[in-house]
Amino acid sequence: MQVRFRAIAIACASMLALSAGAVHAATAYVTSEKAGVGVIDLSDLSMKTMFDNGRDGPRGLSLNKDGTRLYTANKETSDLSEIDTSTGKITRRVNIGKNPEFVRVYGGYAYVTYEPGESGRPPKPGQPEKDDDDANSPPAEIAIVDLKTMKVTHSVKSGHETEGVEFSPDSKQFLVTNEGDDTVSVYRVGTGKPVRTVHLPKGSRPRGIKAAPGGKQYVVTLENTNKFVVLDAGSMKIVKTVDTKMGPYGISFDPSGKHLIVAAARDKTLQVFDGTTYEHMKDVTVGQRCWHFSFTPDGAKILLACGRSNAVYVLDASSYDEVKQIGDLPLAWGIVTYPQSAGSIVGR
Repeated sequence: MQVRFRAIAIACASMLALSAGAVHAATAYVTSEKAGVGVIDLSDLSMKTMFDNGRDGPRGLSLNKDGTRLYTANKETSDLSEIDTSTGKITRRVNIGKNPEFVRVYGGYAYVTYEPGESGRPPKPGQPEKDDDDANSPPAEIAIVDLKTMKVTHSVKSGHETEGVEFSPDSKQFLVTNEGDDTVSVYRVGTGKPVRTVHLPKGSRPRGIKAAPGGKQYVVTLENTNKFVVLDAGSMKIVKTVDTKMGPYGISFDPSGKHLIVAAARDKTLQVFDGTTYEHMKDVTVGQRCWHFSFTPDGAKILLACGRSNAVYVLDASSYDEVKQIGDLPLAWGIVTYPQSAGSIVGR
């Protein structure tokens, strides 16, 4: 009887392991501002399901460490929602403030940018992206949310129109780009205590930011001047300026660190640069308003969320040839994967 009980226990444990494996299979999550969150099975690059929270207007997204919870910043409901990735159901919410946009989960907290002074909607197809906002409008803020309690512990004033969020390699600081006043703000992790403000060229509109391999530099895309700058991580001074195609936003090093990838959204181009010298290497034509992208966990493909093409573009990460398009994702905004991979939102 004891042997039989032991056999049953082993069988049950195996079934649970298989079930957990199925839940944690390689997956991509992409926010659609109109439809919800698309769930892509990376084994066959097919749309597995859609989490039905489109009425919330989800934009920024980030996963917890084990991939069991997805957090989305929701424009229409002004909150951060926690989604059980096994069921697609929202388990908790916390009010953030008007126009929450970018979210990064880090060390048990979610860092959520929001813009109380922002009032406009994305431009219609064929119209240019907005170039400026009212300089007298309220500054943007970053809410720091304890994910154990799902409560905001700190709300930190930033510049105007916060965009990208990045963390220092030593995990002591976090940085945000402020496109409305051409700055990068630096804060203490956890408390949000201001450390310094870095001023970039006037009218440049910094958006994406990423720490370089080795932690000695940061790269920042400048949407309006069609460039990215390389900042020394110690002095935060510009050490290099590199030309790009029009409207660079999302930026990331590839998993090896050998290449830097830039999404030049206004030119419908994904650009490849050397990850050390920043020499331009290749341009790839993609869809419309491709702001954010992620490598697949195996590093073999690149997934781009292309908002005005209402699709995810899939590229081979070696040849950069298009593999396929995954559609029915109106106003696709951002994309992350589990297991976590290099990308414009999560980081390398």
